This record gives sequence, structure tokens and C-alpha cells, in this order.
Amino acid sequence: MLPRIEAIRAQLRPSERKLADFVLAAPREVLDLSMTELAARAGVSQPTIARFCQALGCSGFREFKIRLAQSVAPGVASVYRNVEPDERAPGIIGKVFDRTIGALIEVRNSLSATSVADAIELLTRASRIEFYGAGGSGIAAQDIQHKFFRLGVPSVAYSDPHTFSMSAALLGANDVVVAISNTGRTRDIVDAARAALACGAKVISITHSHSPLAQLSTVSLASNVAEETDVFSPMTSRMSHLAIGDILAVGVALRRGPELVDRLGRAKEAITRRRIGVDAKAGKETGKDVAKDATGDAPKAAGGQHPSEKTRIARDVEDVRD
Repeated sequence: MLPRIEAIRAQLRPSERKLADFVLAAPREVLDLSMTELAARAGVSQPTIARFCQALGCSGFREFKIRLAQSVAPGVASVYRNVEPDERAPGIIGKVFDRTIGALIEVRNSLSATSVADAIELLTRASRIEFYGAGGSGIAAQDIQHKFFRLGVPSVAYSDPHTFSMSAALLGANDVVVAISNTGRTRDIVDAARAALACGAKVISITHSHSPLAQLSTVSLASNVAEETDVFSPMTSRMSHLAIGDILAVGVALRRGPELVDRLGRAKEAITRRRIGVDAKAGKETGKDVAKDATGDAPKAAGGQHPSEKTRIARDVEDVRD
């Protein structure tokens, strides 16, 4: 909840921003206050509190307090400590990991399962998938596209604005764009998404929920990670984008089912052959084992039972890497 408040703070009305600052400064104190008491302590009206809760995606003050309590649970508050200029290695390690873990938990808790299911459906039926991202989001676009090409889905990733702008104008009704942007306000990405929609293509965005990109998308997957204000803090938004990309790749793999087993087996064998100190024959046998899985002849798992086909596919999607 705290990262979400930070993320939308600039878009709030002045009175709501005043309330946001109070909550960010004393989140534990807020948990012990009624709506009337909070209004008095923060110097705002009760309708302002109601609007503030709605802006955060909460049904009311009660849900807001529940989600706030989850954010300030033991082990989570340290997420908001900035890395200082004179920080030593132990502090850097702890703060970078804490901030990243906290952001991932927040995105997981706020991500809509319905939106994820809709996105997976669009991607499963797509004739072609294009991933767009500018700057740091371009790196995330390339990483996610790398997962999808292993699934046999025609896909490309573009990070150059001129390239993805031209490509968007050439898409058709059976194509899907996955547009990635932390703020959802990068003009080139928003314009490319709008051009793709004009051609009949579908647009899935991984971005801030209260942004121009999210509002125009066919399906929007919320990644409401607050932008870091100090130069020493880690860029946690990219990690949440990659995690959402993994969710989509695994979801599409599960939908496509048995047809992927042999493909993933061959890909795994090709990667194994290129590892130093690994017998090429062993790599070949690994590929055969995966192919056998489709017929139910794979070795039994530790518990004495064959792993389910869906579990095997999800595992293999993640295994095919260097």
C-alpha cells in the first residue's frame, strides 16, 4: 500500500496529497485511528479520505486500513529506507533486496487475476506479438520477448521509438502489442499503442494503473511501483515488469499444452550442449526425457508420482535459459 501511495501522490488533489503525506509519515499511527480521528489529525475532511481510498483502489476506509496493515507488517517497513551516499556493503545489500522484495509483494497483491487471464487469452490467440519499451523498459521488453519466442510464437521486441512506431502502423486485427512503461506517460509508447489500436490490433500494457497508457489499453496489468527519488536507490519497477512477463509466458505455455513439450525439450538440449563441463550426450538424454514426458514415461518424482503435465510445462519454460 505504501508504494502505491507514493506512486499516485503526484496525481492526487492537494487535500488528498496532504492526507497521503500524513499516511506515509506515520502509517502505524493511522492504523489506530477512526476515519473521524484521521480527518482531524491530518487536517482534511472525511469525503477527502473516502476519495483517497478510492484512488488507491480500495472499496472503503476499512479495506484501506487492512491493506495498510499488510504493508507495515514486520519486515516490510525497511523497504522504504533510501540508500545513502556513504552506505557500506551490508546496508546496500539489505536495502536493495528489501526494496525489490517489497515492490514485488505490493504488485503481486494488487495485480488483477481477471486482467491476467484476459491478457493470456489474447496472447494465446495472437498471430504475432510485439513488445515495446523505451529506455529501461526496453530491456524488460527484450527479456519477455525472449521467453515468448521459445514458445514458438512469432514475436519481436523493439526499443527504438522510430522502429516501434512504424511497426505499430503495420499490425493487423490478429496481432497483439505488449507495451511496457513504468509511468505510462512516455509519449512514444502511448502514440505507438494508439496506432496499433487504430489498425485493429490489441494492446496489453504493463504500467501504472492511473496512466494514459493504461486507460487506452485493451488490457492493462498494473505495476504501481513508486519511482525512486534518490539516485542511489534500485530501479524496482523493472523487476516487477519481468515478473509479470514470467506470469504471461507461463500462462500461455499452459494454454498451449502438449505441443510445447517437444519444443521445450529441444531448446533445453540445445542450451545444455553449450555449457562447459556438461556432456553433450547427457544434454541429448535430457531432451529425450522431456519428450518422453508427453507419453507419461518420465521418471517418477521424489514423492513417487509422475509430475503433472502442466507443472512440467511451467517448469520447462523457466528452465530453458543460459
